[in-house]
Amino acid sequence: MKIFKILAVSIGLLGSIGLSAQKNDLGAWYMYFGNNKISKKLNLHNEIQYRNFDALGDLEQLLIRTGIGYDLTENNNNILLGYGFILSRPYVNGEKTENIEHRIFQQYITKQKFGRFNIQHRYRLEERFLQDDFRMRFRYLLGLNIPINNKEMLPKTLYGSVYNEIFLHFNSPTFDRNRVYGALGYVINKNMRIEAGYMNQIQETRNRGQIQIGFYNNIPFTKD
Repeated sequence: MKIFKILAVSIGLLGSIGLSAQKNDLGAWYMYFGNNKISKKLNLHNEIQYRNFDALGDLEQLLIRTGIGYDLTENNNNILLGYGFILSRPYVNGEKTENIEHRIFQQYITKQKFGRFNIQHRYRLEERFLQDDFRMRFRYLLGLNIPINNKEMLPKTLYGSVYNEIFLHFNSPTFDRNRVYGALGYVINKNMRIEAGYMNQIQETRNRGQIQIGFYNNIPFTKD
């Protein structure tokens, strides 16, 4: 119970920081990730991200993704084909604009475990259908979860989470962005966990921080 209170306090502190987002150029992302088995080998990916320029109310981007994945080995080495809908509302010359993007993506995820260290590699290829353009992009994410009060990621475990993800265009300019993330997480039960953290996003002409709160749901849709 103490662990859950610690995480709740951490989320509260991150939220209070986000309230002064406009002064600090700090955004806030609220995220839901579902990865639900629909058979022994197949899984359904579903994801919603509500991204704000400030703590709440000034929408930067709404991202909805879904896809079907297949485990090449049991609970690991997953390949996935997915679709994403992205509504963006950036500021251009001080005026709010709106853009819609449709995205097809293919990805491969593999996991490794060394002692307490739970490592994930994610390779993703994206075909991006923008309103007036088409682009292809490659992304590589290296993530790490480390349980703190238990040796394994068991229920009621507090853990640290970090990742680095780089984005590369197939056309010029090659470099798109890089994201560095650190968070504190709590395993609610074997199928659910929550994280609260900070992500710094580096782009060619911009460097901006994001407070992130994410909920992860792995409840299977089948008993198999």
